[in-house]
Amino acid sequence: MANHHVNPVASQDTETLVKRLAGPSTGKAGLAKDQTETNRIIAEASKGSKFYENEKKKDKDLTGRIEKILKQRDDVLRGVDIKTVEQSADRLIAELESYRDLSQIIVHVDMDAFYANVELLDNSDLEGKPFGVGHGVLTTASYEARKYGVRSGMPGFIAKKLCADLVFVKNHFSRYMEMSKVVMSVFKRYDPNLLAAGCDEAYLNITTYCESHGLTAAECVQEMRRIAFQETKLSASAGIAPTKMLAKICSDKNKPNGQFELPSNKESILSFLHDLSIRKIPGIGRVNERLLESIGIQTCGDIFIHRATIFLMEKQFGRQYLFRTYLGITSNVVEPMARGGRKSIGAERTFSSLSDKGKIFNKLDEIAVELEKDMEENGWAGRTVTLKFKLDTYQVFTRAKSFDRWISRKEDLYTTGKELILPEFPLTIRLIGLRVTKLKDLRAPSEPTNGIKRFFEPLQSGQPRKKAKLEQGETDMNFIGYDTALDDDLEDVMPGFHENDENDHHLDQEIVETLVPETNLIARQCATIPRPPAPTPSIHSSLMKVDAKQHLASSSISGPSSSRTIKPHSLSDTARPTMSPAGDPGQILKTGVETHACPICGKTLRTDNQGINSHIDFCLSRGAIREARDEARTAKKATFSGFKLTDKGKEKGRK
Repeated sequence: MANHHVNPVASQDTETLVKRLAGPSTGKAGLAKDQTETNRIIAEASKGSKFYENEKKKDKDLTGRIEKILKQRDDVLRGVDIKTVEQSADRLIAELESYRDLSQIIVHVDMDAFYANVELLDNSDLEGKPFGVGHGVLTTASYEARKYGVRSGMPGFIAKKLCADLVFVKNHFSRYMEMSKVVMSVFKRYDPNLLAAGCDEAYLNITTYCESHGLTAAECVQEMRRIAFQETKLSASAGIAPTKMLAKICSDKNKPNGQFELPSNKESILSFLHDLSIRKIPGIGRVNERLLESIGIQTCGDIFIHRATIFLMEKQFGRQYLFRTYLGITSNVVEPMARGGRKSIGAERTFSSLSDKGKIFNKLDEIAVELEKDMEENGWAGRTVTLKFKLDTYQVFTRAKSFDRWISRKEDLYTTGKELILPEFPLTIRLIGLRVTKLKDLRAPSEPTNGIKRFFEPLQSGQPRKKAKLEQGETDMNFIGYDTALDDDLEDVMPGFHENDENDHHLDQEIVETLVPETNLIARQCATIPRPPAPTPSIHSSLMKVDAKQHLASSSISGPSSSRTIKPHSLSDTARPTMSPAGDPGQILKTGVETHACPICGKTLRTDNQGINSHIDFCLSRGAIREARDEARTAKKATFSGFKLTDKGKEKGRK
């Protein structure tokens, strides 16, 4: 049987822990292909440290989660006709195949060791030396350092064990932003609507440019990289393919200072992906890699072999996402995201461990000043302030408070952060940050009437409120829980399990987000605060999705001293929710408040049985409300000269 069972590997002090300790950036260019010895050194150097104990706990928790998933798989497959399920999966794959679009030329361009190479521009003494940028945790490493196994996301003390001569260089974010603007200005000559994916990478659609200039894709990209180097002295690598996902994978093939083009035909794409490690897929990190390996998926080709299991375990793995990955059919839409899409703005800092209240408050004050400046310059205010802090044990926690007014001033930010962290003392931290959500765009034009007022407004033509009913003749596939339409707004990440421990080293995200003021940039892999997982566009998964706006305001969070809980949407209370450490990979929220999915609207609410029942009653009653509204309008239209016509009168009128 194709869907053979694979048991999870034991966690403690074994292969999985050693692999985890190696960090999230083991696929970086410049690292040795065989990292066995490097990983052994990392594991040995880590033993006894707080970092080691935290990683060990995470690995153990993940192993437990995998055991539960495997039990769920066994229950799902018990007594099932695998061939029938595979046929259903094959029909879905065939439907997805019909969406393949090979007409566009998409490029993913990625600057080589960007931070490190910018530092080299300003300090020639670093030439030829192994060095890392950052101190507590590295944000990047030079190619000379990578030869020793040093890479981004690695604690400084581990990096020093691998390379005794390693030189540490401070981050200079303002300088990186300055150079990034120059680089992006070059890329925009080839696609004015490029999508910046970070301060050092971008997606471009060069189809029109190539046609109008009589260039092949390879010639165009070669020219673009050459001009970027001429103007910045910084090299870049690029991938050329029909979709964004494929282009990103290709950009890593010939690093540094190279390019790779994947031919735009189905056969080449399937062949390219067949033996590709699942870890190479954007959005699949250490956690999801282990989850997929637990059911036998190590390469993209394995997705097809285990398609029955994937098909039946939509909630755990996201069948449409994985099938699209297997086919290489993902979004090829390249455009800057609208300013209105921005969900948060924040700042944070990593430093040597601090336990003194005064010094911690000084750091908090610095962050509040910086965040106020960013919010003022970019025109934002918000209603929820979230404090993030990382202990010296490397555990990450968050606390939040909501307001009934708009917040943007330093005094409010600092006071709120101080209020949230005070109950946690005594504690020793190595990172602290503030983030504001539930944003209001101060530069946006006034919005039209919405909410309950809009609900009772007359329905305008061309504004359907319900989806059209299924037409006769549609296949039974439409009734078994999936929708084959591709949604370009979906994030290309595996749903269900968020890689929230991936690259948790410090990066000032605001540098990335302010490069193009009117653009909300997609979060790069080293984003400091993770976004909620993106659901696949299916009926089944839509019932499981969590409203992103509720995620921060009502999620329960567990921390050093948090035994208290808070009701959803009432974070202004001094009592706080409890959540598992944010650094715990893919951790499903453990809350003091139950979580229920509404079968009507699909939203997941953090409430008890009474609360979800009330919500369902409301969803069901909306139809009755509309009927009452429509009857009222009909009655109003039937009124003449102040008198309401009776049914009998209306009948006479019609006669």
